[in-house]
Amino acid sequence: MKSPADLARRWAKQWGVADTREERLLAPDAWPVALSIGKPTPTQFTHHTQEVRNHLQRWRAVSIGHVRWEPVSFRSGSDPVEVPVTWELRMPSEWIAACADSGIQQEYERLGRLVSASDSAFHRLLVRRRHLLLDTPEAEIIKAMQVAMHLFPSCAEGRPLRALSICGSDSKFFERNRSLLIHLLDVRFEGQVSDLGLEVFLDALDEGEHWVLVAPLEPDLLPFAQQRVRARELTARALPGTHVLLVENDRCLHQLPALSGTVAVLGAGLNLNWLGAPWLTNKRIGYWGDIDTWGLVMLAKAREQQSHLEALLMDRKLFDALEVTLAVVERRPAGAQPSQGLTDAEIELYRYLQGRERGRLEQEFVPRERVIAAIEQWRAR
Repeated sequence: MKSPADLARRWAKQWGVADTREERLLAPDAWPVALSIGKPTPTQFTHHTQEVRNHLQRWRAVSIGHVRWEPVSFRSGSDPVEVPVTWELRMPSEWIAACADSGIQQEYERLGRLVSASDSAFHRLLVRRRHLLLDTPEAEIIKAMQVAMHLFPSCAEGRPLRALSICGSDSKFFERNRSLLIHLLDVRFEGQVSDLGLEVFLDALDEGEHWVLVAPLEPDLLPFAQQRVRARELTARALPGTHVLLVENDRCLHQLPALSGTVAVLGAGLNLNWLGAPWLTNKRIGYWGDIDTWGLVMLAKAREQQSHLEALLMDRKLFDALEVTLAVVERRPAGAQPSQGLTDAEIELYRYLQGRERGRLEQEFVPRERVIAAIEQWRAR
């Protein structure tokens, strides 16, 4: 036999399970739910009569939900005895009341206020991610949801996050609520913000340190074979030589050939604001990235900074040649529309990749002989 207090603890434990909480708070067909109370054994009924009486009395006093009773016959009794067998709850408010826990009650009430003040897209996140909400003031969470609904890719236009005043947010707002904002934006943009980073996704000035790999492809062009450099330093410090080869991924250095007058910059990703540096205007610039929608987004962003930039190894012909053996699924493609700055052929490729089951060719897997041939041809021009 389980007492109301025993089952209250079980109801409260279920509140702590994210899957259960989500189902019961967001799925109307999840109700009713019930827990078994258990029946007294013949021994209890015969030798612990007072204990059984107390048990029945406690359950008669329960007014939350519905307690189902059944007649049970015992050998030592002349008539069947009505005993409680299940405790059934019919709605979330009954569940919370049955928990008999003031902390859960407060959390439920707070969650209700947040849900009523938010877009439905965020309801699942609010219900599941308790740790994001428990230590943050309600007004701050509501403000974060409002801000997240107004943010979109590249909306910062190169400004630092602290300079973005959205929905009345202050200069420290992004710093205080960074984790929450990333989770909210991941809901809207299918995890892209976690993949790319908040600053990169919003095109905000990264006031931290984004490091790129700089490698001269001609011996003695620089006093080192390769070195990590903060991307922002390249806005003011010119690289030697006549050619700059920009490579999306820093894991491709081993594929690059020796080239006179050429310095490779690897690993910039979407952190491309430094390409606006005046010293790059008179350099020949080649860009090599993945053949996927995000690779083309980065290419367009780079071309916004230096319009004379040339794309290398990023065409339909190469993709078709290697698709069967090397292409993979692009887990989270970029936006539905191609970015401005792409050529007609690149726009056609973007749309073609969107329709492919495996629409991603990673540059690390392009055969080295193809890479060398394409880059040497670019340098020879």
